Amino acid sequence: MKIIPTEISGLILVEPKSFGDARGFFFESFQINRYRDAGITENFVQDNVSRSSKGILRGLHYQLVQPQGKLVYVTRGEVFDVAVDLRRSSSTFGRWFGVLLNDENHRQLYVPPGFAHGFYVTSETADFCYKCTDFYNPSHERTLLWNDPTVGVEWPRLDLPILSAKDQQGRLLADLETYQ
Repeated sequence: MKIIPTEISGLILVEPKSFGDARGFFFESFQINRYRDAGITENFVQDNVSRSSKGILRGLHYQLVQPQGKLVYVTRGEVFDVAVDLRRSSSTFGRWFGVLLNDENHRQLYVPPGFAHGFYVTSETADFCYKCTDFYNPSHERTLLWNDPTVGVEWPRLDLPILSAKDQQGRLLADLETYQ
């Protein structure tokens, strides 16, 4: 697999080796030794899958207590995936990184604890998979407003995203509880 560091410390783009022919393709979505060698040493405790329609925007979520690291990828369709650094001690605090993840490039993004995370569906539907390093705890979940002008995420082809009530109530970075 190919490891592509990003400009934000700890945030890692992974391109698994994919083998394909006329019958389809095969790739390892996770193999603990290879990921540890790549610097992804967290223990994953939960796997999640969501299906969303075109125009759905989920996020930008994080947990203040029990922060979750995530290894994310798409098995069907395409999303624009975004992570925002919420570690106040980081030189990249408040910066974002975005990448297209889809069922053709098989890219994965490792988002360590300390980041807000979300995605926008650019295909008709998308199946989004993610491994988590801690359990979901709704009482500690927070939401960074998807269009916070201070953060300035450049969402692609974004007309009027479809948001959950929770995501509509996201808060500005200046008003959020963040990590040290």
